[in-house]
Amino acid sequence: MYTEGKTIGGYLELQLPEGKEHYPSFIHLNTGRNAFEYLLRIKKYSLVYLPYFSCEVLMEPLRKLKIPYRFYHIDRKLEPLINFEPEFNSCLMYPNYFGIKTETVRQLSTRVDHLIIDNSQAFFQLPVTGVDTFYSCRKFFGVPDGAYLYTESNTRLSLESDISAYRCSHLIKSIDLSIETGYYDYLKNNIGLGNNAIKKMSVLSRRMLCGIDYEACRKIRNENFEHLHTAFSGINELSIDLKNIDGPMAYPLLLPGKGLRAALIAKRIFIASYWPNVLEWTSEEMFENYLANNLLALPIDHRYSRSDMDQIIQIIRKL
Repeated sequence: MYTEGKTIGGYLELQLPEGKEHYPSFIHLNTGRNAFEYLLRIKKYSLVYLPYFSCEVLMEPLRKLKIPYRFYHIDRKLEPLINFEPEFNSCLMYPNYFGIKTETVRQLSTRVDHLIIDNSQAFFQLPVTGVDTFYSCRKFFGVPDGAYLYTESNTRLSLESDISAYRCSHLIKSIDLSIETGYYDYLKNNIGLGNNAIKKMSVLSRRMLCGIDYEACRKIRNENFEHLHTAFSGINELSIDLKNIDGPMAYPLLLPGKGLRAALIAKRIFIASYWPNVLEWTSEEMFENYLANNLLALPIDHRYSRSDMDQIIQIIRKL
């Protein structure tokens, strides 16, 4: 159907598969940290509790809004140690670590009045009804920006759309060249997304997210996670309950030995660090410091097959 003002002719644009988003009814935003800021703005909290073991980028909205914060500890099961009485008009933020702490999220929802769940590492986990929850698309899929926010608050911010046309070079290079070739562009994109204003998710990212086979991605992640757990459950210092696993971000393998990460990277198995900033926030005797130094987040996403998992298993066993 013709729309007045529509361009007709010209060059052929990029064609992307048409489908459905995973969370079409949620608020569409440009980054996970901005989804966190969105919540802080509409809820007007005066104090935030967050774990020592969390990402530095979550500090951006706190600094921007000048909201005081306090750290709390987690135990060796990655569960929060809430041995304090939350202050009036405060909230507690808890990350669903690697997508394996969904049962903990459910339990927290019955104990904490003002709870914010960071599902940046748990894209496929539905929010608990009534609990503010945000997601990061870039942690799970090849998109230049994108986040979702679930909240039952009726308050909405007036926002303009973000533009991601200049943030795709690392994605294109990963296809035409290699992941390594696009890595510098990826880092530049990460820096460029920092300290940005809250905006709506770009049209480009929404189109890209409509072309993903989410069920296939979820299935592969579950299968790869379970395969690694079968191999490593006997040596993994983290306790993992497989019945709560559904499309996790990575397989968290906790082993002592600072040389393992470098050895894996030398074999072209790239392991992200979660999170270097924790080493600055903690002392050596703290468990969170031990996690930051020794946890290996093994890749399990939809790009990889069981034979890829077997390669990871063999390399770690040799090391």
